[in-house]
Amino acid sequence: MSKHVILTGDRPTGKLHIGHYIGSLIQRVAMQETGDYDSYIMIADQQALTDNARDPEKIKKSLIEVALDYLAVGIDPQKSTIFVQSAIPALAELNLYYLNLVTVSRLERNPTVKAEIQQKNFERSIPAGFFTYPVSQTADITAFKADTVPVGDDQEPMIEQAREIVRSFNSIYGQEVLVEPQGVFPPKGSGRLPGLDGNAKMSKSLNNAIYLSDDADTLKKKVMSMYTDPDHIHVEDPGKVEGNTVFTYLDVFAKDKQHVADLKDQYRAGGLGDVKLKRYLNDVLEDTLAPIRNRRAEYAQDIPAVYDILKKGSEKANEVAAQTLKEVRAAIGVNYFE
Repeated sequence: MSKHVILTGDRPTGKLHIGHYIGSLIQRVAMQETGDYDSYIMIADQQALTDNARDPEKIKKSLIEVALDYLAVGIDPQKSTIFVQSAIPALAELNLYYLNLVTVSRLERNPTVKAEIQQKNFERSIPAGFFTYPVSQTADITAFKADTVPVGDDQEPMIEQAREIVRSFNSIYGQEVLVEPQGVFPPKGSGRLPGLDGNAKMSKSLNNAIYLSDDADTLKKKVMSMYTDPDHIHVEDPGKVEGNTVFTYLDVFAKDKQHVADLKDQYRAGGLGDVKLKRYLNDVLEDTLAPIRNRRAEYAQDIPAVYDILKKGSEKANEVAAQTLKEVRAAIGVNYFE
C-alpha cells in the first residue's frame, strides 16, 4: 500500500512564530512521525519574492531562519524532505501551464488573496506574481502529487482553487496525471492565534508575534504586554474571559485544562489580577518553547550543515518534480522531441 504524500511549507519573510507552530508545524511533525506519509516541506522563497522583489536580501536571510525553525520543532530531514522552491525548475514551468486554466475573475474571488491584498495595502498596485500565487501553490502541490496538504484554516480557499485546477487539467487533457489534494486543518478553534495586541491574526508584518526563537526574557516581556480586558483595572474587578488574549493562549497551550477553567471563574468573579495571570501563561509558554529554543541553538552552531540538508532535500525534490513535469508535458503534447 503506497504512502500518502504531503506538501506544505512557508514563505521565508522572517522567523516563524507560535501561530505557525499551532497552525501547521505541530501537525506536520505528528504526521511525519506516523510513517504513513512521504513529506515534502518547502521553503517558498519564490513565493516570498512576489511581494518582496525589491528586498531579496530579506528572503536570503530568512531562508536559513525558517530552516532552523523547522529543525527545532522536530521536522526530521531523515523522515521529511526539506527543500527550497527556487531550486526546483519544474515548478515555474508547471505554474506557466496552469495559469492558462484560471481566469482573472476567479483569482479576484479568492478570499485569502483578497484579504492579503487588503492587509498589504496594494490596492490596484498588485504585483502580478502575488495576484497569481494560488496558481503557483498548485504547481508546488501537484509537482509532488501530494494528496495531503496540512495548512492553517485561512488557507482553505487556496486548496479549493488547487483542486479546481487539477480537475480542469485532467479533464481538458484527458488523463489523470495530477492528483487532487485534500487540506488537513487544525481542530476547529485552535488553528489561529490572535496577536499580542488582540488583533485577530498573529503576523510578522503587524509586529504582534511571539517567535519560536525568542529568548526567555523576550518571551516574558511580550507576555506581560499582552492585551487582556481593558476594563479590568483593579484586581477585584470582574473581568471578561471572551476576547481576552491571555486566556485564548492558555486554552491552546496549557495542559491543565481544569486549572484554566478555575482561573476563568476566578477572573470573571473578580480577585485575579492580570499580572498573576500573565506570569502563569509565561510559565506555560516557556515549557513549550524552551526545548524548541535549545534545539534551534544547537543547529545554529553549524549553519553549513543546515545548508547541506537543504541542498540534499532540494536534489531529491527536483527529481520527483521533474518526473511530474515530464508527464504534464506529454499530456499537453509539448514533448515534441521525445
